[in-house]
Amino acid sequence: MPYIPMLAESNVRQGFFEHAEFLAFREALPAYLKGVVTFAYKTGWRVSEITSLTWKQVDVDNGIVRLESGTTKNKEGRMVYLDDELLTIFKQQRDCRTQHKKLLPYVFVNETGTDRIRDFRGSWERACNEAGIGKKLFHDFRRTAVRNMVRANIPERVAMMVSGHKTRSVFERYNIVNDTDLKLASQKQETYLQAQNGHNLGTIVKIEKKRGLAENG
Repeated sequence: MPYIPMLAESNVRQGFFEHAEFLAFREALPAYLKGVVTFAYKTGWRVSEITSLTWKQVDVDNGIVRLESGTTKNKEGRMVYLDDELLTIFKQQRDCRTQHKKLLPYVFVNETGTDRIRDFRGSWERACNEAGIGKKLFHDFRRTAVRNMVRANIPERVAMMVSGHKTRSVFERYNIVNDTDLKLASQKQETYLQAQNGHNLGTIVKIEKKRGLAENG
């Protein structure tokens, strides 16, 4: 058989929501999906984990949401604390629950309140177009949440516990560096070098003063 060289496969995953993009996108979505994408944007949980979330997994009073062991992709349990925005969303979902004809166990339900959220591709595509952000995937929230937590100086181990990633390799695969990161790195380096110039100038002045004192003495 002749040898046919294969192109190297890239395992780098691309696709993120910048914060302004997320806000525009969320605004364009129907009301029943806003809480779903906000939770995904902040936690990086998978779509199936969010749409199947039940009230048995939620402790609203203490602001805690849990996934039990064996129910996640890596079979490990997970717990997150809700920030003020997410806590407000969960309280609203709880209050709206009793207004539906059927009392469902799910936190996030469809537009008519008759079942869990299932297929929302149409609403997703329309919101992307209306927000002018191009084609996005739900999995982009997972990448975005990891990147935002790292940028917020949250320890990587803690970020992995929130998003449910088992190994650190995800940070390399998700390639969390973008143009903004590179620009900030350049600015930080410039600031550092300018500080070094000032430090070196001060050192030179001190040396010259000492030299002058020695010569006059």
